[in-house]
Amino acid sequence: MTALPPGSTIGILGGGQLGRMLAVSAAGLGYNCHIYAPEENSVAAEVAQHFTCAAYDDAAALQAFALSCDVVTYEFENVPVECAKIVTDHAPLRPGHKALEVAQDRAEEKGFARASGGVTADFALVTSEDELGAAATEIGLPAILKTNRFGYDGKGQVRLKSMEDIAPAWRDVGGQPCVLEGFVDFDAEFSVILARGLDGAIATYDSAENVHENGILARSTVPASDAVLRQLPAARDIAAKIAERLDYVGVLTCEFFVGRQGPVLNEMAPRVHNSGHWSIEGAVTSQFENHIRAVCGLPLGSTALTGQRTEMRNIIGEDANDWADYLADPDCHLHLYGKGEPREGRKMGHVTWVHVT
Repeated sequence: MTALPPGSTIGILGGGQLGRMLAVSAAGLGYNCHIYAPEENSVAAEVAQHFTCAAYDDAAALQAFALSCDVVTYEFENVPVECAKIVTDHAPLRPGHKALEVAQDRAEEKGFARASGGVTADFALVTSEDELGAAATEIGLPAILKTNRFGYDGKGQVRLKSMEDIAPAWRDVGGQPCVLEGFVDFDAEFSVILARGLDGAIATYDSAENVHENGILARSTVPASDAVLRQLPAARDIAAKIAERLDYVGVLTCEFFVGRQGPVLNEMAPRVHNSGHWSIEGAVTSQFENHIRAVCGLPLGSTALTGQRTEMRNIIGEDANDWADYLADPDCHLHLYGKGEPREGRKMGHVTWVHVT
């Protein structure tokens, strides 16, 4: 295994805030970054050396992009698999496209998790209103209907409370293939974030306890509550098995519920994650730096905590206008993503507090 030396170029598929923070970490280690994204206004491209603005199905642009890079990674899980395969023909892609195939399909994801020893909510893949009705009868209500592909931050989800909700729910999702998930009675939500190196070494972060509002992560706190800590060993074991079965390289996130009988895996994300943003100040090596280290074949950095307690809060929509108030707090670390005008439900940045005593 040969590590990529400083001065090498890392390609990043996707131009959002995760790519932005990856590029900043890469620059700190002496690497150049080349962003590939279809959006002209890319917040990641603002901090990178190179930018290709082209569609994900532009084979010629993808080939030229990949040939300019020493290694390629991605910042979100909805990069088309065919795009990833084109890149793989011309440059190493880390993590590989198998992780995208699993994460982009909720039914595939849950089956993969179960095959890795994990427990998920009861679920059924439904492709028609009649199938939805049959699944609701079998699984029971209340339940949640989720589009099988391309849902995030609460989008593409409808809660069903009674059989009368079947028809309107099916209309709400546009009649596209969905997964009906049984209701999980849980006490808390948490995430397991690990980095797996090119040599198979794994470094795991302390798990944050997460609180969501309107389907969007509101805050993450480390250390988590005792309820989370009791289920953490089992959850970490599941996440590590998933990473190993995927021959994963980079940062992997698995989100869990604290269930009555043990951890229940909600979903996985083959990337750095919002619930790990606290690690920029709250860990010796951030999730972003460890992802760069992993994909470049470098040794992983320490995930040890830098304080006794760390809290990260997302800045959503108009809250970004309070930037001066955040900066007035000497203990607050402000991160704005350069997205311009705030919009309702839009992640504009985050703030972190690290308490050393």
